[in-house]
Amino acid sequence: MDHRLKKEKQFSYVYRRGKKNHTDHLTLFSVESKFRNYRIGYAISKKIGKANKRNKLKRRLREIVRKSEWPKNFHNYVIVAKVGATEIEYKDLQKQVKNLFDKANQK
Repeated sequence: MDHRLKKEKQFSYVYRRGKKNHTDHLTLFSVESKFRNYRIGYAISKKIGKANKRNKLKRRLREIVRKSEWPKNFHNYVIVAKVGATEIEYKDLQKQVKNLFDKANQK
């Protein structure tokens, strides 16, 4: 099952309608969906760094979410990286993602 948001229209819907939670290096937008699974997108700006840094960060985020059971079904998510997100270690990134999903799932 593909859990990705792909189209710009899908991202803008989540930005408009979603609830926002943030940590020092990440922001999570979440909105309820009509689909039976969760869908997630990653937004990493060019301000973060060159392509190799952005791609590494995106791979790390995908892996963290893939291994976890935090995303709830019937929700769409967008994770937005802030400047400095590429500088933190994997475990710290993992803690921040868990923290974001915990905040989002409490509401």
